[in-house]
Amino acid sequence: MDNFEKLGLCQALNKSLKKIGFKKPTPIQAEAIPFILAGKDLLGSASTGTGKTGAFAIPVIDRIISSNKDECALIVTPTRELAKQVINVFRDLLGPSNSIKACCLIGGEAIGKQLNQLKRNPRIIIGTPGRINDHLEKKSLSLKKTAYLVLDETDRMLDMGFGIQINQILKFMPQERQTLMFSATFPKNIITLSKKYLKNPERVTVDAENTLSKNIKHEVINIDNSKKYNTLIEQLEKRKGAVLVFVKTKHSTEKIAKNLKRDGFKADALNGDLRQSKRDRIMKNFRENKIRVLIATDIASRGLDVRHLQHVINFDLPQVAEDYIHRIGRTARAGASGEAICFVSPNEGHLWLNIDMLLNPDAKHKYSTRGKSSNKSYKPKRKSSGKSSNGKNFADKPKRKSSGKSSNGKNFADKPKRKSSGKSSKKTVRSSDAKPKKRFYPAKKKTKK
Repeated sequence: MDNFEKLGLCQALNKSLKKIGFKKPTPIQAEAIPFILAGKDLLGSASTGTGKTGAFAIPVIDRIISSNKDECALIVTPTRELAKQVINVFRDLLGPSNSIKACCLIGGEAIGKQLNQLKRNPRIIIGTPGRINDHLEKKSLSLKKTAYLVLDETDRMLDMGFGIQINQILKFMPQERQTLMFSATFPKNIITLSKKYLKNPERVTVDAENTLSKNIKHEVINIDNSKKYNTLIEQLEKRKGAVLVFVKTKHSTEKIAKNLKRDGFKADALNGDLRQSKRDRIMKNFRENKIRVLIATDIASRGLDVRHLQHVINFDLPQVAEDYIHRIGRTARAGASGEAICFVSPNEGHLWLNIDMLLNPDAKHKYSTRGKSSNKSYKPKRKSSGKSSNGKNFADKPKRKSSGKSSNGKNFADKPKRKSSGKSSKKTVRSSDAKPKKRFYPAKKKTKK
């Protein structure tokens, strides 16, 4: 599809699209928008950076503008950052002169401010599950007129444990509605949820993972944990432009950002423990190039849209391979190119193997760290140190169990003189005589000291 005008959108929306530079629909937009405009429920899958937000924002706005009723839309996202990004897209598409209002309901912000927004009767509501439920319980939010429901990044919401809260939200919504569900993948729990809440949905899948791989240059650095920080410094010094560094823990974001500032870099930390106002300020500074290096946990892997971001460094690998796609999707957005650098320590070999299998499913995967394969098959060899008896052949060796310190085996427990000196297990009389001597003399020596 060459342009948006062929989709039959309203004049106001076409004007906004031209103003913000949306000229040609992306693949996910070209496939999903016609189904949504036709009133169909949709189960869509597309990777980050492919215009997924526009795929549901454009048709939802068109249907609300064209409707003679006071229909509303609810968009649920897993993170605050993603909610902020989504509402910015909606506001850009609506334009400053449109009478339709949109509001954002997320945690970490003053609830009084949100109450004032709700009093203006917004017809587009974007928020996270927890805060939406807070307003529903306070009866400050009504979903009776909600005709459109969008569950964005559904897989992530379920991974974060929002399944119960989503179910609670849906109890307040009309049965007759159009439901759109977007997910990076289609695991069983997503399919089960779609059957429960979607009615004869159209299924749209755009495989953009390979496209991401082509636009992003991947670099893997095998390294010890103790050398990661010095290597990070080297990477930052030889690269230009904004850099996003992913780490595993909140504590690591603060520690690394502090050290980078000490070493002369403009850096800051982003994690879930920060107040929302501070998170917004940090993101604003990063977008405006006031901060060059942002150290973040996986809360930044979705919902962070910085057009000039060229480099993503995985200081720590993600525990789930799919999260790697979202991390590197922060760069190479909208067809641009980018670079992804991965620090792989010896204990992260199996994590990289899973990521490599996801990126290259048809290739033969081999990874070695210090001469050992990252495949889990090498791990049992490390357990055969003589301290474990899990293997059957190992357990059949009674001599290794008869150390006099354990009585778990039945045959071993039948020996009444098990606390003997161990010189002879058959001559019970002598071992019995030796018993008091063995316990008496050491005790006597201690008293003399």
